[in-house]
Amino acid sequence: MTTHDDLVARAVALQPLLREHAAVTETDRRVPDAVIDAISEAGLLKLSIPKRYGGHQTSMRTMLDVSAALAEGDGSTSWVATLVNVCNWLTSLFPSKAQDDVFGANPDARVTGVLTPTSTSVKVEGGWQVSGRWYYNSGSSHSDWAVLGVPLTNDEGDVVDQGLVLVPGTDLSLEDTWFVAGMKGTASNCLIAEGIFVPEHRVMSVPAAIEGNYPTEHTDEVLSRSGFVPVLALVLAGPQLGLGRAALKYVTEKASRKPISYTFYETQAESVAVQLQIAEAAQRIDTATLHAHRAATDIDQAAQEGTYLDFTQRARVRADTGWAIQNVLAAIDTLVSVHGAASFAEVNPLQRIWRDANTAGRHAVAAPTIAMEVYGKALLGVDEQITPLV
Repeated sequence: MTTHDDLVARAVALQPLLREHAAVTETDRRVPDAVIDAISEAGLLKLSIPKRYGGHQTSMRTMLDVSAALAEGDGSTSWVATLVNVCNWLTSLFPSKAQDDVFGANPDARVTGVLTPTSTSVKVEGGWQVSGRWYYNSGSSHSDWAVLGVPLTNDEGDVVDQGLVLVPGTDLSLEDTWFVAGMKGTASNCLIAEGIFVPEHRVMSVPAAIEGNYPTEHTDEVLSRSGFVPVLALVLAGPQLGLGRAALKYVTEKASRKPISYTFYETQAESVAVQLQIAEAAQRIDTATLHAHRAATDIDQAAQEGTYLDFTQRARVRADTGWAIQNVLAAIDTLVSVHGAASFAEVNPLQRIWRDANTAGRHAVAAPTIAMEVYGKALLGVDEQITPLV
């Protein structure tokens, strides 16, 4: 049996390879095939695939910790692996027939996706005809299928539901649109569909899923009982945790040899000011990790017990996610200041860590202020809902 520790150890073992390819990942704006192949061979793109298809069907905690370990090697690579694993998890929530289409046909299938329903649909016999453009599909150049947000219409053309649809990559075209300051290697490009047919068995209702009502018949599979939005939110913290650890390790290792310019300090490590800032950054990263792990425990424990997190619990997971990311970003800012202007040399990995973390940290689902408002309203019993994604 493959354990949590085994999978994390595999991710740690891949860190040198990821660091070696980090610059070319960024320059080419996609993770090299050799890196994706290595991660795949280590089984780290099958964390959420059901065991009946040869996957690991692990836990939220394992997905979080593997993502963090990979991010210590490279942020973009971790982000792609994270999104593949969570979209594979989404696929495990669909009916068995849809899962067979994906994992039954290819046990190593990779799914990526975009939940935003930037599309249109027409109800036709046996399903829907769908057209749309979906920004930004991370890992798009490495995926076989996509899970995409679509407004579902009735026979009269009225929108009656919001859905997620599973679409094979062969039905989609890809537009190169990802030109950004950070997470450059995620290839988060635009997927395009023009009048494709999606059968009913490859459609899942989002409002129902948010409340834990999934169409999968395999209700005995613990991971597939996990909270919908809590999982989608918390996975985004994994790469951030690893980026924070990578920054802390880099700066502390350099501090014993790097002087502080225009002072009498021969090394940064001698300075009390630096010592205090390093301690603060380390504490912030620990705070982020503790909150993320608590949220993962909440998700995993409820799934294990066969219960569904209530609204306030789900709101707290979103708040934990935002709080974790906010603390990592603050820690990295402190570490960059400690290291000084040298942080921004193109050959210095710290500048890429800083850019990657600050780009990924602005993901809408991870936004700390929205998460805090959602949680605060829940604690105060305020019924006003500002987002369905709780």
